[in-house]
Amino acid sequence: MHITQLNRECLLHLFSFLDKNSRKSLAKTCHKLLEVFQDPLLWPLLNFYSPAELKKDNFLLGPALKYLSICWYSERVKVCNIEDWMKNNLQKDFCNRHENTVSDFLLEVCNRCPNLLSLTLSGCGHVTDDCIALLLINCPNLKTLKLENCVRITDQTLEAVTHYGGSLQTLHVDFCRNITQTGLERVREKCPSVMLRAERSANMIPDNKPQRKLMLEKASRKLVQV
Repeated sequence: MHITQLNRECLLHLFSFLDKNSRKSLAKTCHKLLEVFQDPLLWPLLNFYSPAELKKDNFLLGPALKYLSICWYSERVKVCNIEDWMKNNLQKDFCNRHENTVSDFLLEVCNRCPNLLSLTLSGCGHVTDDCIALLLINCPNLKTLKLENCVRITDQTLEAVTHYGGSLQTLHVDFCRNITQTGLERVREKCPSVMLRAERSANMIPDNKPQRKLMLEKASRKLVQV
């Protein structure tokens, strides 16, 4: 029996064992397999390991998507974690190439994937509070939100959780250096049923704008003089 003689359910099952690239390659062989590739039911789970993967056409976003993970573990992720005013021109150029890549992708998720249940972001240094808040609003069934080493995430995201995270059961904000203990306590107070984890976040040194740093230095010098 030729593979194209199998029914739709069998083909979807076979496709489910393949990675995104393999699915795309197989879909190019005939029209019937392309239709299977384009079936939203094939895409309840998506894992990405670099922002560049988000630009490929080897996957499909749709209402069937339940679990999404974007984890960037490359050494280059350290560049995006540097405060903007401390980056040299080369580092700024590198970041500018993909600054909006993840955020733009998440906006597409907001528009196309209302049934999302779980989102994991790791090393996504350009994702902002506004982006996460919008996702919480547009994906009301979200039960798990895991943020790791997302340096632009602040207490505003925690505040958004208290307002829009009605279905949220698990919240991780690990190594997010601009999260404060005050923000964490507010989530614990307003959302006691949420399993909250914030490894190292509230204990890390937060970003300070240059003006703020200068004020702190002046204050320190005055204390020393006193």
